[in-house]
Amino acid sequence: MTTYNLLNYLLPGILFVIFANHFTSYSFLQENLIIGGFLYYFIGMVISRIGSLFIEPFLKKIRFLNFANYKDFIYAGNKDEKIGVLSEQNNQYRTIVAFLVSIGLLKVWELFSDYLNLSQFAEAVIIYVVLLIIFLVSYRKQTNYIRSRVEANKKEGGS
Repeated sequence: MTTYNLLNYLLPGILFVIFANHFTSYSFLQENLIIGGFLYYFIGMVISRIGSLFIEPFLKKIRFLNFANYKDFIYAGNKDEKIGVLSEQNNQYRTIVAFLVSIGLLKVWELFSDYLNLSQFAEAVIIYVVLLIIFLVSYRKQTNYIRSRVEANKKEGGS
């Protein structure tokens, strides 16, 4: 497990569980540390995906963020290794924003499901579908990211 994974997945997952336990009626706390570690990592991964798929595009759309051209990013990253470190820090900030938004969404979900008197089965189905969509879209985004890197490096290499 890399430092990036610890900071971008495990830490936000643990924080989410602590905040959810404090601010909502949901408790994700696990007595078994191994199961807890995996669950908190997964929760953090979901939070990270929310940041990548929803928070970042929204902030770009309202022009709060302005990214460099991807090919320029690859080229500059090959020349200046600090750009990679800065990009990782940038992603960590995005994940913390997504964590804070996710806690708010969990509270809204709690109120919404109580208001509609949703059964546990209905809640589980909705969560399952949402997670499936998040990871399908993440898979597509990651595939496109890999293809873009290959294409940027291929052009830089002269092929």
